[in-house]
Amino acid sequence: MLKKFISWMKTLPDAKPITEQKQIAKQYKLWRIKTFVGMYVGYLCFYLTRKSLTFAAPSMMHDIGMTKDDYGILGTTMYITYGIGKFASGILADKCNIRSFMAVGLLGTSIVALCFSFISSIPLLTFLWGVNGGVQSMGFPPTAKGTVYWFSPNERSFFWTLFSSSKAGGIALLGAISPICLLLGSWRAIFYVPGILGIMVAISMIFVLKDKPSSVGLPPIEVYRNDTTLSEEKHSELSNWQVLKKYVFVNPFVWYIGLAAMFLYFTRWVALDWGHIFMIERGLPAAPAAGLLAFMPLFGVVGSISGGWFADKFFKGRAAPMTIIYLACLTLSIWGMYHFINLRTSSWFVIATFLALVGFFVEGAQSLGGGALLARVTLPESIGAAIGLVGVFEYAGAACSGMGGAIMSKSLGWSGLFIFCGISCIITMIFIALTCEKEKIVVV
Repeated sequence: MLKKFISWMKTLPDAKPITEQKQIAKQYKLWRIKTFVGMYVGYLCFYLTRKSLTFAAPSMMHDIGMTKDDYGILGTTMYITYGIGKFASGILADKCNIRSFMAVGLLGTSIVALCFSFISSIPLLTFLWGVNGGVQSMGFPPTAKGTVYWFSPNERSFFWTLFSSSKAGGIALLGAISPICLLLGSWRAIFYVPGILGIMVAISMIFVLKDKPSSVGLPPIEVYRNDTTLSEEKHSELSNWQVLKKYVFVNPFVWYIGLAAMFLYFTRWVALDWGHIFMIERGLPAAPAAGLLAFMPLFGVVGSISGGWFADKFFKGRAAPMTIIYLACLTLSIWGMYHFINLRTSSWFVIATFLALVGFFVEGAQSLGGGALLARVTLPESIGAAIGLVGVFEYAGAACSGMGGAIMSKSLGWSGLFIFCGISCIITMIFIALTCEKEKIVVV
């Protein structure tokens, strides 16, 4: 049984090559759509089960006595297990097929969400949320692999950021579902509804997705699109370990991106995870606050997609310059979010506007810097491992936003927490700037 499961998870073998050009074009169009939509919907569902706690937390505090510290510990636990798991999943995903790896992860997190909805014990909830982080880590590495194998370098910034909008799309959908669950049911529905949807999508992915183009008889994407932007560097003689070492572990640009991601993720998750509680403490009712918070990920979808389009349009696919522009705008938007929510007299329209701006720029910067830029400084064969290594930094920053957010909001006040978010944005810009002149395509 175990041998069959391992065999099912392995990279799919090459199919008989298709030689007729019209058939290649037809099949490439079909499989690019199927692969993109399958990965997009699948990863969107990962976020439905990942961020449920954000929208349910205020009601859980009232219903089962969860405190700010408990909430911070739950968040930190999940981010730690996710960060560790993402590193392991990144390495494993390079050796597994997209379909099986992603479906298993989504099925696992959906089952955890269902279990979460029946429990009231804080220690047990903390344990389950940690397990959720582990299975959640199986979501992004295979999609990164799919993106670099199905979309060529000169179009990848756009498609990468288009795909990355699935994160914000999942949170926005959850933001739309949550007020309905709270008004008509309870916080438990915020977990079991996404859990049921996730199981259905996980099963469907097995029938929709395949693996890289050769698994369906198609040539590499660079050959099909005649992408001449690639360098001629050869690496076929290198072993798996040598590829990982050269293009991931001793690649300084991967480390710069990782350090940048650590500070950006702190800001990203403080804004989202603590924004709901911040609004409620400023007098907004729980259900409307959850609805307003949905503006952040909703406009994050637009920010993510536009970032890739601008990078391709004005910087020939280079992601670093556009990331820096978005980060500068994010710094100003963070100030506006704090100022106008804290003002109390601000209209809901003004609050929604600054929440939308934060979502727009934080998702755009994250999609460009942690995705498109990373794909341009490593190999397709090592993208999963690079994603995994950067993921350790990302969720170190995210983990700090959990307990760190609780500690800073109590000891320094909300102003201190938001000031540190602004400083984090500036530090992120510095590390991204280190990749500007060296950003390049590293090739197959």
